[in-house]
Amino acid sequence: MAKVTAAQVKELREKTGVGMMDAKKALVAVDGDMDKAIDFLREKGMAKAAKKSDRVAAEGLADVEIVGNTAAVVEINAETDFVAQNQQFKDLVKRIAKLIAENKPADLEAALAIKTDKGTVQDEIIEATQVIGEKITLRRFELVDKADNENFGAYLHMGGKIAVLTVVEGADEAVAKDVAMHVAAINPKYVNRDEVPASEVEHEKAVLTEEAKNEGKPENIIEKMVAGRLNKFFAEVALDDQAFVKDPDLTVAKFVASKDGKVKSFIRYEVGEGIEKKADNFVEEVMSQVK
Repeated sequence: MAKVTAAQVKELREKTGVGMMDAKKALVAVDGDMDKAIDFLREKGMAKAAKKSDRVAAEGLADVEIVGNTAAVVEINAETDFVAQNQQFKDLVKRIAKLIAENKPADLEAALAIKTDKGTVQDEIIEATQVIGEKITLRRFELVDKADNENFGAYLHMGGKIAVLTVVEGADEAVAKDVAMHVAAINPKYVNRDEVPASEVEHEKAVLTEEAKNEGKPENIIEKMVAGRLNKFFAEVALDDQAFVKDPDLTVAKFVASKDGKVKSFIRYEVGEGIEKKADNFVEEVMSQVK
């Protein structure tokens, strides 16, 4: 039997909202496997929230720059939010994003090697690091090309804490931007249910089936219940199935179709997502100074 740590119990509680003892029992039951523990609690009807959320610790800004039929979504990190609000840093992010859209580098190494009037993008980052006094990093970028009959929708939330780029076939830029704002707010994983991997759908079916069984539902209605709940699952993860934030009476797909359009793709960057930074423990820090 795998040893369950206090850190694992804390993580499971944060992800599901259950009590400490329930979290510990679930982890013990599945030999410490976090994903299985979440499923276990869902099947028992105990989990309040089964969605995982990465701890966001890194600071910085994301940006979207469009050059003709090419768009670049870029994230550049700094160490503190104070620096992220510095005008020099903001200008640097915007300049690098535009250079990436213009030059279409294949990877981060090629992006850093783009020529500028100060040498290269890497040289500009080094100079900014020296002037501002914090480590600055080009973390990631994505390039998107569109056809002439398609429209880009770009939206920055909180000045670049979240950056979204959408591509909509038909309609117009205003519609594409409305969809980008929706993506920023709701954070779907896929454009439509056809994009959801079969393995993910089967996993959700299995969990929902066990959940229904544990609720004591008759076998003859479980299948219908699971189908209904699966539609709710699709509405959580698939953009097209979601209630449009500006008009909840319509799904996103129906809203865009009413404007003679169709969503082709989207990219959503949230600054620092997936990066963990150890939280400051001021008690330990103070105690370490006591002699």
